[in-house]
Amino acid sequence: MALLAPDAPAQRSTVRIHADLYQGTDEWIAVRCGMLTASEMSLILTPTLKAARNEKERAHLYELLAQRITKFVEPRYVSDDMLRGRDDEIEALTLYAKHYAPTETVGFITNDRWGFTLGYSPDALVGTDGLVECKSRRQKYQVETFLVHVPDGTIPADYVLQIQTGLLVSERLWCDLVSYSGGLPLAVIRAYPDDAIQAAILSAAGDFEQRLRDAMSRYREVESLFGRVLTQRIEREIMA
Repeated sequence: MALLAPDAPAQRSTVRIHADLYQGTDEWIAVRCGMLTASEMSLILTPTLKAARNEKERAHLYELLAQRITKFVEPRYVSDDMLRGRDDEIEALTLYAKHYAPTETVGFITNDRWGFTLGYSPDALVGTDGLVECKSRRQKYQVETFLVHVPDGTIPADYVLQIQTGLLVSERLWCDLVSYSGGLPLAVIRAYPDDAIQAAILSAAGDFEQRLRDAMSRYREVESLFGRVLTQRIEREIMA
C-alpha cells in the first residue's frame, strides 16, 4: 500500500459530497470514470479479505485503465433485475423515511485521503452520521435475511465490502442496510465501521491503484514507441 499518505490533519475533511449529481446520468458516469468505487470492491478483494488475483480483477484493471486513457465509460447492459432494483429502491427509501428516519439523496461521494481516490454512490444520507444502502431482493433471499441475519444483526456477505467501503469513503458512523422484497416486511440492519475489514480494503485498493499507475506508464511507453515507429514508416514510404 505504497500510495497510502500520512493522515490528513483532523480539521481538514477529505470527503467530497457531490450533491448536485443524479445517479445514472452522464455527469455521474463522468465523475466515476476510471475510479475504483465501493460497488466494485469485491472485484479486487475476496470475502476472506485477500487481494484478488484472477480474471475478473485483471479485467477490471484494464477497464479502469481504458477509461483513464479515453475518458469514456462504455455503456453496460441493464438487466431486468437492475430495472426492478431501481423501482424497488424508491419504495424502500420511502418506507425507511416513513418508519425510521428522514433521508437525503446525493449522487456520489469521493475521498482522496490515502493518496488515491475512492468513490461511493450512497442510496441516501441520514443526518450527519448515517448512510442508507438499499438492496432489492428476491423473496427467498429476503426470507433468509430475516431468519439468518436480522436476529444477529449481521450484514449478508455479498454486501459487506460495499458497505464498509462506503463507510470508509464517507467517514460516517453507521450504515443501514435496507433489504426490500415486495410483499414481505422491510429488513433494516445497521453496520458500523470495521477496522480490520477497512484496513484490508485500503491495502487492496492501494495496491490496485499502484498497479493501475504502473500499467498506465507502460501503456504510454508502448504508445510512444509505436507512434515513433509508425512515423518512421510513413516517412520512409513518402521518401520511397
